[in-house]
Amino acid sequence: MMRLRILLLCAALPLCGCTHLFFKPTGGVHADPAAEGLKYEAIKFNSSDGTELTGLFFPPAGEPKATIVHFHGNGQNMTAHYPYSAWLAGAGYNVFIFDYRGYGASGGRPTLDGAVQDGKAALAHALKLPGASGDKVIIFGQSLGGAVAVAAAAEAGFKPAALVLEGTFYSYRQVAAAVLRQHWLTWPVSWLPHLLVSGRHSPSDYIARLDCPKFFLHAVNDDIVPLSQGRKLYAAAGQPKEFHEVPAGHIEAFTAFRPAYAPRLLTFLDSALKN
Repeated sequence: MMRLRILLLCAALPLCGCTHLFFKPTGGVHADPAAEGLKYEAIKFNSSDGTELTGLFFPPAGEPKATIVHFHGNGQNMTAHYPYSAWLAGAGYNVFIFDYRGYGASGGRPTLDGAVQDGKAALAHALKLPGASGDKVIIFGQSLGGAVAVAAAAEAGFKPAALVLEGTFYSYRQVAAAVLRQHWLTWPVSWLPHLLVSGRHSPSDYIARLDCPKFFLHAVNDDIVPLSQGRKLYAAAGQPKEFHEVPAGHIEAFTAFRPAYAPRLLTFLDSALKN
């Protein structure tokens, strides 16, 4: 998760950008899907520079309605994040979650450029999954993963069937400044991210390019990514689009609040796939 200490560390760095501090990977296994009775397959594939990446594939019981590619958030690794999306296999979807370089068992070290590169590779690999179709790939990005997903799809010229973003921000610089403004101790230095945080690959540069139905979710009291950032990203996106406010937390719509938001998402996906 993006925390205030990440931003404070930026102040101690030279003016070379500190976007890499948004990445907080772990290498261990946080949970095993098999222990929950989930059918899955561990996948190895390579990024375009040869870095070996890892993923988990959750197949549906029958022919998939579509393939969902899950770009997880900035903390831990995919073994902590698969519960946000694996349930969709039970609703008839291929679900593919992967780890960026430096996360889990993936090789390399985490960087923003590398994560976007890995996202492009994951989208390409998703087309090789059983039953996958190029016109039925849905991108699901959470928090930082949503920012990586938007950049990866736009830069690759990839047109998803639908885009689902939860707790995602408008730009790296603006989210850093917004978090600093939330605390009276750091409010006076809220201008620092505009100097110290890289503006590369920000969703603000790409969201308008993605021509597909979009489904946004954001918690009203999100203390990791302020609601204002999610609203600004939504405003910059083209139609058709939906925005759903979640009562609390950060990226909790499909865990703590799944009974309320899962039906909304499934209805949206059914509609998007009919277009």
